[in-house]
Amino acid sequence: MNITVTNRTVLVSSVAASGVVIGFLIWLIYIKQASAGTSPTESVLPAINACLNTLSTCFLIAGFYFIRQRRIDVHKKLMLAALASSALFLVTYIAYHHMHGDTPFQGAGFVRGLYFTILISHILLTVVALPMILTAVFFALTARYEAHRRVARYAFPAWLYISVTGVLIFFFLKAYS
Repeated sequence: MNITVTNRTVLVSSVAASGVVIGFLIWLIYIKQASAGTSPTESVLPAINACLNTLSTCFLIAGFYFIRQRRIDVHKKLMLAALASSALFLVTYIAYHHMHGDTPFQGAGFVRGLYFTILISHILLTVVALPMILTAVFFALTARYEAHRRVARYAFPAWLYISVTGVLIFFFLKAYS
């Protein structure tokens, strides 16, 4: 039996899956109460998250380089590694926020405005980019390369920005919380 999945179906499915993930994160961070106890693991998770974001950034940049060199095999492996490190980031991010809840930013003045500008752009772009990333990956894995290129043209810079600003947010919170 041959099942054809249209580009529209892929996009709608990616948006729906992303909506579930984003909705869950909003509930986890802003509505659910943090767990009662603290764990030694809890304090190291933000640094692990920053490392995973840094790793994603490196994989993304290297993947971009290799696709420009027409090294599709290396590009594919690097982009899947970026996806894996981002997925692992999401798991550890959920674990941290399950235990800890939200981390309030204590900075004041200019740095506070800068932090919230970066944070808000990071969050909003994540909401927009997640379905694009999932769609681009699906198109690549199903050899729909022209559709992949059209989506990746926007998904890649968004994903890169999200990875870099994730690390910046970690350093802001480390310095001012």
